[in-house]
Amino acid sequence: MKEGSLEAPKREPLAWRSGDFTDETSLYAEMERVFDICHGCRRCVSLCDSFPTLFDLVDESETFEVDGVDKADYMKVVDQCYLCDLCAETKCPYLPPHVWGVDFPHLMLRAKTYRFKQGDTRWRDRLITSTDPIFDFLSTPGISSVANAAAGSRLLRGIGDKAAGIHADAPIPPFTSKPVVKRAGLDRSVSEVRPGTRTTGRVAIYVTCYGDHNEPEVVEDLIAVLHHNNVEVKVLKDSVCCGMPKLELGDLEKVAALKEVNLPVFLRAIDDGYDIIAPIPSCVLMYKQELPLMFPEDEQINRIKAAFFDPFEYLMLRHKDDLIDTSFSKPLGKVAYHVACHQRVQNIGMKTRDFLNLIPGTEVTAIERCSGHDGTYAIKSETYDKAMKIARPVVNAVQKSTADHFGSDCPMAGRMISHGLPGDEHAQHPISMVRSAYNI
Repeated sequence: MKEGSLEAPKREPLAWRSGDFTDETSLYAEMERVFDICHGCRRCVSLCDSFPTLFDLVDESETFEVDGVDKADYMKVVDQCYLCDLCAETKCPYLPPHVWGVDFPHLMLRAKTYRFKQGDTRWRDRLITSTDPIFDFLSTPGISSVANAAAGSRLLRGIGDKAAGIHADAPIPPFTSKPVVKRAGLDRSVSEVRPGTRTTGRVAIYVTCYGDHNEPEVVEDLIAVLHHNNVEVKVLKDSVCCGMPKLELGDLEKVAALKEVNLPVFLRAIDDGYDIIAPIPSCVLMYKQELPLMFPEDEQINRIKAAFFDPFEYLMLRHKDDLIDTSFSKPLGKVAYHVACHQRVQNIGMKTRDFLNLIPGTEVTAIERCSGHDGTYAIKSETYDKAMKIARPVVNAVQKSTADHFGSDCPMAGRMISHGLPGDEHAQHPISMVRSAYNI
């Protein structure tokens, strides 16, 4: 057996349907093994609160080793993991093909799945991860205005903190009464479809729950930029949630059910000659990594994976084929660009930064730290303060940059950064910056 870490890391398929996956004895034995390795390394201490929690448990034990930690406390480590995958993809030297085979996020997912099957999940967490019905309800005309007003009410937010565990100060996005999929005129045709080496020149946009209900302007900006570059666009209107919220909860059966709804929608688009783009990195990651690892033998998932792109990954592929208009009308000046965690772990490189650098008079500072939002982590009463602490280095970096514009590929991360800044500064999605630079 060869030991070493010079080879590219390889995530192993997730054997989530095996009996061993949620077996308590097997799970706790694996957690003890991996925690011991992490304790001896401690390279990931700055990523999230899972590792400081683990190391404090070890350092405060009688033996100063993992064997001195009460196994009943193992789940305290699991509680702090929001499955960003950064430890596995950017830090860990022991990921397969290393002989130790450490995959910390998949172990945490295994523990979350075990807890979910045990019924050890708060009703609040089941509710806020049910994005399709909740977002549809909150976007209902009349309801959306009430929901947005409630989000700005200190009295109601205080009640929500005590009754539901949604922190009174957490950044809550607004809800639109007219989701993207209900808007007419967004599909755009072109006179001549020009395929590239890896792109068809036709894009089906998977708007996602957040893009549909919370920041539809990001989807509209993406459509405008694609169409300006002679890419034919249509909006997918029969899709559902990507499943990332339920994955983070450990409800893998629900993830599988959502996948079954989206599969025919995506495959029809691919069969019609369309590539697929989603404006939210987490949703792209689900179809480029998480679902292929959950269903490694599913050829349909692999077809979708091959046709699924991050927006700026797609634009840079088109640029490589000389299919992008680089005659921008306005410089952006200084840009503080936060690299979203779920984009970093796609291993596509900094395509957003590279594209922004094509704009004359633009200086990009990339910030490779977690924003602390992490899905539902930042809005929960018990983890909001931890999320703000995690976000602090990013907020400080934005402040020091004295940037003219700042933002992230993840709108939720951008909202978290804005929340940490003094005053009323607002983040911009990079695709919105590009639209502004084109002056379209």
